[in-house]
Amino acid sequence: MSRFILSLMLSLLFISACAVQPHEESKNIAAALSSYHPEIKYQQINPTPVPGIYEVVVENNEVIYFVPASGHIFIGDLWTADAHNLTQDGKNERMSAKLKAFPLDLAIKIGDGPNQVIEVTDPDCPFCRHSSDFFAGRDDTTRYVFLFPLDQLHPQAATKARYILAADDPELAYEEVFSGKYDFQPAPAVIDTGQLAQHRNIVHNVGITGTPHFWINGQHIAGFNPQQFDKLLNK
Repeated sequence: MSRFILSLMLSLLFISACAVQPHEESKNIAAALSSYHPEIKYQQINPTPVPGIYEVVVENNEVIYFVPASGHIFIGDLWTADAHNLTQDGKNERMSAKLKAFPLDLAIKIGDGPNQVIEVTDPDCPFCRHSSDFFAGRDDTTRYVFLFPLDQLHPQAATKARYILAADDPELAYEEVFSGKYDFQPAPAVIDTGQLAQHRNIVHNVGITGTPHFWINGQHIAGFNPQQFDKLLNK
């Protein structure tokens, strides 16, 4: 056998081994997790930059970390030495992939600018209102708003959400509610159109349990973060 053919065969074997290794490693980590913690129902297992520690994605896009060598698990965010939150990066990447789960024809449409913003918001959430003020000050966005009142935290939010969705002019009703017009007086009575239930189902299926959430030009952001908003809008 020529030296060239032998070298080529060894190269192919090396490439094949490299291709199989990540899959085998993933199977081994999954088996170890199931052995140590059979009660944990996971969606993904991903490597991290820290040797021996793996990211485990569980329900609602939450993350735990697993050490297969010892069976330990821990909860918290993984940060780089320069204060970059890798855990949140992973969550945002997974949430960005869920953009197509939002039927935009069912949203409240506000504006007609070149930047697309999808929002999941609660009428009585203070951070949602701060975000609403931020976007109201711009004319370069088209916003698609899905209402997700958190009943236990904001008992009047669902009533306000139904009023917005049933209004002849939902954009105007949205602005009234988010400006605080109905904080100290009841919102006008309306017939429930069933749209709030639709919004809640959509948001629930995406795996969201809190507010606010945003997708700006396809990139997910959790919470009120005007610096990050500006960065994505000005790209």
